[in-house]
Amino acid sequence: MPLVNVQIMEGRSQEKIETMMKNVTDTISESLDAPKENVRIIVTEVPKSHWSIGGTTAEKLGR
Repeated sequence: MPLVNVQIMEGRSQEKIETMMKNVTDTISESLDAPKENVRIIVTEVPKSHWSIGGTTAEKLGR
């Protein structure tokens, strides 16, 4: 059973996240010849204050 962990910065709509999960599921299913029902996706939203880009938080960078 394929398990995919995705970490993204907070702030995206639920609709965007669900679209991404469907697209990843489709890709994994096709790539591995795995039934879509067997693909698991875990999405973790990371606060911008906990995401660093070049040593500065995304929050401070205005991302």
